[in-house]
Amino acid sequence: MYAIEFKTKIKNGIIKVPNEYIDMLKENVKVIVLEDEKAEVGKVDMIDHLFNSPFKVDNFRPLSREEIYEHH
Repeated sequence: MYAIEFKTKIKNGIIKVPNEYIDMLKENVKVIVLEDEKAEVGKVDMIDHLFNSPFKVDNFRPLSREEIYEHH
């Protein structure tokens, strides 16, 4: 047994298998469906927001390893 992974939408109860996988699959397959998590309405995932639209800071310099672990 081997696994393939792809994203698709279910339309009228039918899961469309991309053409590139059709020849690999025989009659007997096991299907496991995982639904993408949906954000709650009105709730923004701040990490995703920052990754998708970071803000720029003039003269930004990341901390060095020594500065990160420096104890005051």
